[in-house]
Amino acid sequence: MGIIDGLNKDFESRVRLGMLSILMVNDWVDFNEMKQLLKVTDGNLASHSNALEKKEYLEVKKEFIGKKPRTSYKATALGKQVFKKHLEALEKLMRP
Repeated sequence: MGIIDGLNKDFESRVRLGMLSILMVNDWVDFNEMKQLLKVTDGNLASHSNALEKKEYLEVKKEFIGKKPRTSYKATALGKQVFKKHLEALEKLMRP
């Protein structure tokens, strides 16, 4: 087994890595806050969130606050589990 075999290809993107990092320590994060934290465009965030939602790594909640739509994200149990394994693989790479 190679030293990079434990890394999850789904987190090769810095945006996806950032999204899951944020969601590991926060319950729900709304679209605008996530966009601001990651410094990405609307389209970029939407594209990456769709990919993570398809993998069932995050849950997307769409609601209206008054007349304004609001989209929020939360890491699923599966997403947290897979991301922890990815982080463990990264840590192994850094050990002498």
